Amino acid sequence: MLKRFLLKPFNRNIGREIPEFPVSSIQKIIGYKFKDRYLLYQAFKHRSYLAVTNEPAWESNERLEFLGDAVVDIAVTVSMYKDNPNSSEGVLSKKKSILVSRKVLAEIVKNLDLGKYLLLNKGEEKTGGATRSSNLANLYESIVGAIYLDGGLDPAYEFIDHTLLNGSMDFVNRRKYLNYKSILLEHAQARGLGSPVYSVVSESGPDHEKEFEMRVKVTENETATGSGRSKKIAEQRAAKNLLSRIAPHLIEERIKSGPAD
Repeated sequence: MLKRFLLKPFNRNIGREIPEFPVSSIQKIIGYKFKDRYLLYQAFKHRSYLAVTNEPAWESNERLEFLGDAVVDIAVTVSMYKDNPNSSEGVLSKKKSILVSRKVLAEIVKNLDLGKYLLLNKGEEKTGGATRSSNLANLYESIVGAIYLDGGLDPAYEFIDHTLLNGSMDFVNRRKYLNYKSILLEHAQARGLGSPVYSVVSESGPDHEKEFEMRVKVTENETATGSGRSKKIAEQRAAKNLLSRIAPHLIEERIKSGPAD
């Protein structure tokens, strides 16, 4: 019963009219033709757009994102398990964490040039909502959720395999996806120095375009700064800058080993 429920699509047959929306163009990009075109439309509907349409919260793409997140998770988990028969649970978890990360999913959507079709209100659009990584990653998951509801697991898996899993090792091995804070923490603790301390050096810009500069300190002589659009990004860059100076070999070792936290 459960297997039948999971494998078959939900034939919702909403049959609802949708406003002018480039369904055909998007279907060509993602390689899937929807029976229920409203699902595709809904997958691109950011919650800010509900202020334009005056619709309730459940009409945004967030429910599809919730569903797609689960489908992506199981697809990546199964792929990692099958393709890495000699890897431990820890290594598999680290590889998986990269593939399902916001950075990777957002990059895929950017490469497919799908962000330009996001339905946003003017405020979200003006503040860069169509290129914001969180919105793009959410869009990827909502597309997966929409495909799953429309056609079932097989086409959803095909989309994930084509866009994400085929380039999985490239994503895993890329320097930009390393967790530099984690590497620095391990390095500091191995030397009996405890946890690195992060502090704000400065923050500037309007609320929607904040720029943070963070400092990381391990010892008096081991400190570095980094900047970014969020404190987390700035901390990662500060950790990377410090590691590049005091232990660059650790970065290279982590790249060669593949997985990152």
